[in-house]
Amino acid sequence: MKKLNFSVQTSKNSVAILTVLVVSFAFGLFGPIATFAAGPATVNLGTAGNFVILAKTGISTTGTTSIVGDIGVSPAAATFITGFALILPAASAFSTSALVTGKAYAPGYADPTPANLTTAVLDMQTAYTDAAGRASNVTELGAGNIGGLTLAPGVYKWGTGVTIPTDVTLSGGANDVWIFQVAQNLFVSSATKVVLAGGAQASNIFWVVAGQTTIGTTAVFNGNILDQTAIVLNTGATLNGRALAQTAVTLDANVVTKPSAASGGEGPAIGPEPVAETSTSALTATVRDDFTIDIKNSNGALVTTLPSGSYTIQVIDQTSNHNFHLTGTGVDLSTTVSGTTNATWNVTLTPGTYTYVCDPHAGMKGSFTVTGASAPPATPATPAVPTVSPAVPATPATPATSASVSSNTNAALQAQLNVLSATP
Repeated sequence: MKKLNFSVQTSKNSVAILTVLVVSFAFGLFGPIATFAAGPATVNLGTAGNFVILAKTGISTTGTTSIVGDIGVSPAAATFITGFALILPAASAFSTSALVTGKAYAPGYADPTPANLTTAVLDMQTAYTDAAGRASNVTELGAGNIGGLTLAPGVYKWGTGVTIPTDVTLSGGANDVWIFQVAQNLFVSSATKVVLAGGAQASNIFWVVAGQTTIGTTAVFNGNILDQTAIVLNTGATLNGRALAQTAVTLDANVVTKPSAASGGEGPAIGPEPVAETSTSALTATVRDDFTIDIKNSNGALVTTLPSGSYTIQVIDQTSNHNFHLTGTGVDLSTTVSGTTNATWNVTLTPGTYTYVCDPHAGMKGSFTVTGASAPPATPATPAVPTVSPAVPATPATPATSASVSSNTNAALQAQLNVLSATP
């Protein structure tokens, strides 16, 4: 057995230390195998994990926001949940909203909600402390700019803020865990995506931010945000995960969906009649006032092919002179032309071609094909760039020889990680 150690450095600090165990074997030929230790354990969210949005000082929205999952505030009162037009039945433990596929909770509601919310907020704070205190494998990656990189499971730490100006990919298995510790602000640029590859799950990703988290206009973000201050989603941004803020959460015509439970992280139900986890795959259908219409998957990619099966489609109709009309085998669903609409369609798609159109404007249309294979939608292929691997990554890679490189750009950093030649 041969043990190789190498480090990758920026001009100011160490980025990663990778330990590779190379084992030679013969099955008719000789070749190397890379063996890696498991990634970090998941972060236990406790009862905070029952919420898709939980905040201490308020939750506000403007525009046609669509939320799948429960929301809650504490110790702030229900009056600090604004823009949702909450409906509270007499003596009820929760309220409802046309914008929320789930329930809304606040301290002034009937028992056991007040006590449950107190516990959930404490669990949120405990989870933040736990995740922020984990030992890191990688520090100061990209000097805080991680755009364009592909990141393996592990614990990443920055003493500064972090920006994501271009797409970043998290590549790993369904049970792998990522923890990102950010000492200042986290900023995601407009139309930028956090892409999941190789089976990675949003429920196993934890963004631990001491400053404010801002997700840019129409950006697509995956993971649980544990923020010590505020979380802001700009117009049209999508969050597949949770927004757990120790101050406020601000929304603007967003889609926020609670991820399916994977390797843990949730506690007991917060109150009566909890919303069950959905086992279907999530799609987003949008018709806009700029005369565009589409259906996208949870990574923000345009849907062209899907396997047959059950799907939840979040429909966002942003204008009063369009509608979204989906037709195909066994499906004929439409929003109204007048007024803006948020809707949730639970559909079963069978093999064939499905089309969607704006009825008043026939040129606004699209289609996708459903195949016979019954499986969740395929995760987009991993971009053809090498993976930045922390000390305990979970995704095997070809072993490499020792090297030390320097770079001031993420493109160079990523490329230099691949200059290491294979050991025979």
